[in-house]
Amino acid sequence: MPIARRRFLLAALLPVLTVGATGVLAVATGEQTAAEATQDGNPAAVLPASVTSGTVVQVVAHPDDDLFFMNPDLSRTLAAGTSLTTVYLTSGEADGRNEANGAGARDPEQPADRAHYAEARQNGIRSAYAQMATGDRTSPWKRSVIPTEGGGSAELDVLVARPEVHLVWLQLREARNPTAENPDSLRGLWNGKIPALGAQLSSGSPVKQPPTYTKDQVIQAIAGILARYRPTTIRMQDPTPGRYHDTGKYTDHQDHMYGARFVQAATAAYAERVADRPRFAVQNYLGYHNGNLPHALDPQTAETKIGYLKTYAWLDHENYCGSPSGCGDRKVAGSPTGRNWAQSLRYARGDTASWLTSGTPGRLWAFAALDGQMAVWTRQGHPDRWTGPALLPGTGIDPGASTARFPDGRIAVLATRTTLGPAPADYRREVVYAVQSAPDGPFGPWQVLGTPETTDEDGTSAISTPSAAISPDGLLTVYVRDSHRTLRARLQQPDGTFGPWQRLGGEDLQSDPVTATDAAGRRHIYATTTKTAVAWIQPASGAPLEGPFPTNLPATTVPLTAVPEGAGIRLYFRRPDSGVVRTALVTAGPGGKPQLSSISEAGGRAGYGAVGVAGRLLSGRADTGTISTTGLGGPPAWTESKMLYAGAPAGILEQAGATTTAVLGLDAELHVTTTPPSTPDPTQPPRTTWRRAVVPGI
Repeated sequence: MPIARRRFLLAALLPVLTVGATGVLAVATGEQTAAEATQDGNPAAVLPASVTSGTVVQVVAHPDDDLFFMNPDLSRTLAAGTSLTTVYLTSGEADGRNEANGAGARDPEQPADRAHYAEARQNGIRSAYAQMATGDRTSPWKRSVIPTEGGGSAELDVLVARPEVHLVWLQLREARNPTAENPDSLRGLWNGKIPALGAQLSSGSPVKQPPTYTKDQVIQAIAGILARYRPTTIRMQDPTPGRYHDTGKYTDHQDHMYGARFVQAATAAYAERVADRPRFAVQNYLGYHNGNLPHALDPQTAETKIGYLKTYAWLDHENYCGSPSGCGDRKVAGSPTGRNWAQSLRYARGDTASWLTSGTPGRLWAFAALDGQMAVWTRQGHPDRWTGPALLPGTGIDPGASTARFPDGRIAVLATRTTLGPAPADYRREVVYAVQSAPDGPFGPWQVLGTPETTDEDGTSAISTPSAAISPDGLLTVYVRDSHRTLRARLQQPDGTFGPWQRLGGEDLQSDPVTATDAAGRRHIYATTTKTAVAWIQPASGAPLEGPFPTNLPATTVPLTAVPEGAGIRLYFRRPDSGVVRTALVTAGPGGKPQLSSISEAGGRAGYGAVGVAGRLLSGRADTGTISTTGLGGPPAWTESKMLYAGAPAGILEQAGATTTAVLGLDAELHVTTTPPSTPDPTQPPRTTWRRAVVPGI
């Protein structure tokens, strides 16, 4: 990153102290709280604007998974001065040859040595983190040994110039092959093929006794690290990446997938066993499958990211680190972009903008997964009178939530839930939903809709976050993308039960499906593919859904937002290799076939991820990665905040004309911005200030 750019980010993103989350039972019961009843005036007028805060822990399988799949989130978190710890489950020792030209080349001066190759990868990671955090790849580290809750020892590295930056190395043995089954691996340990997994220590590690862990001990070790750092945001890889159906192979490295399952189990154990801790959110990252999708990052951001990978890859081959093992991973030097991975960042879950909704007039509801449970915030009347979060009963809730509103004002919240158990077959992901018993009332228990996947092993439970629509007579229909990347639906019957999962077709679906209903009462379903988007539309209100239809939309970066507008549905998405937000209006033609308007663009150079929409106010990442807003049809500029966030923003246009937009910060707190019901000057970018929705004592 250029020095001037780094200084700007450091100045713009200075952190503040994290305030612990507050649970408010009244949100779940529908009762008015004391704070809600006594607030007067405009408290937000005296509250500080939101900036990046919290504590982040990342857990990845191999050295470089964070650089390929979690950057630029990683570098921007470091630039913000936020406390960040990355945990590496394996040593990534591979074949032990640190060669730049791939496994086919054999350098006689570099014989196979897994301990030295593991050390070289560690050296490369330390150099890349030092460069991201300080601008100097040679900035020193302090290496030491810490005990783990699993009964072994781990290496802890602390960046001397930035002591809030830590690296933890468990140094377990890697699978040494992306897909082939090797019992001596995380996959074999998870599935019970081996009783314990050993370690591959790096040659320079201060850990001298190689640990050996059972499945439960690995879970305990990770949970203990979480307890040590008390994160508000946990970043992990994708535990359910799915398979390629022409080959049957996983779409991601098996260590990424099964390592993430160990992290899932560890976060559940941490949430259950540690009471005195802040609330936390989880963010999942897409892995190898990025290489099959259009680039999500703009060229400048991608170039900066690739620069850190070149440092990790020891591209200049100078022995600046003084290590006999080498200063980086020469395997990556042959292709610092990986297999088309470095030009993208995508969230595997939690990248939809439908988790904020209105209930009865003046009442808003927001939902997010915290501590593995569904958290609920609500606002009644005054734009600053939010309460929450209350956690709905039931654990295992995955990142990502969607909502649907019944005709009487009741709200349904939908999600997927992961179930864990001692046997491999006990791991399942299923669709669940909860509904209010009355408008503004408490939410009932979770109802289970199951999954269109018959077994975890066939599809690795790779279903999307659900989307839902409600008919005029109050019947719920739930849509998911299955592991075959087709659309499935389950319809509620008049007696309240649900029919079987229906097949609605489509192929190559990449995004979560999104639903919306136009002014004529016709239901629309949209999903993006690698090249375009497809639609299912009712020819008339109440008629059977028709499709899939081509929309002739150009390629997108995958996340899609759909909002009713006039006689049609307006779609929002990002242009590949740019991040610029694009939009097009789709109307239903004869037979329900979609008719696409011309495509327009909003905002200037931008970031990645889903776009929140509240009337003509758009929200999302600008090129700095902060939550930012711009106006549809306005000037090409973003109003940027000083706050990084997780997942996707969500917005809503209220009945009186005001707009409210919400986002979950890295502090696991809800942050909102509200604009008054007035027509902004279309020649000026909208002015918005982000503030915590709930502040204890106010």
